[in-house]
Amino acid sequence: MSLFNVMNIAATGMHAENVRLNTTASNVANANSVSSSYDQTYKARHPVFAAALDQANQDQTRGTGVEVLGVVESQKPLQVEYSPGHPMADENGYIYKPNVNIVEEMADMMSASKSYETNVQVADTTKRIFSRVLMLGQGR
Repeated sequence: MSLFNVMNIAATGMHAENVRLNTTASNVANANSVSSSYDQTYKARHPVFAAALDQANQDQTRGTGVEVLGVVESQKPLQVEYSPGHPMADENGYIYKPNVNIVEEMADMMSASKSYETNVQVADTTKRIFSRVLMLGQGR
């Protein structure tokens, strides 16, 4: 496996974790929003990752990066609350809140942050190996 390939794999991991951090930030930012209809209420979003198997199948000695297939909305039910005095209440007195679980989002954010950090460390270690190899060529 080429060291350049390691850098590419780490880059795909950083890109994927960046997408996950962005969707988590969006979910947390909209956690307390309120709507007067079910359809207009924010729904939690989650990225879908997959191994980039097409590239890996061509050469088994190469590693496998991460591919972001897309971002999907959560199918969990929304929170419906009876609050007839709320300015956003519908004609029946209900308001609709997103299906965002802050605790799960915080855990997901920490996991994404650690994964991103790990990919950065892989890239940094690879860079140091490159540097050491260049020093060998100089006779140091």
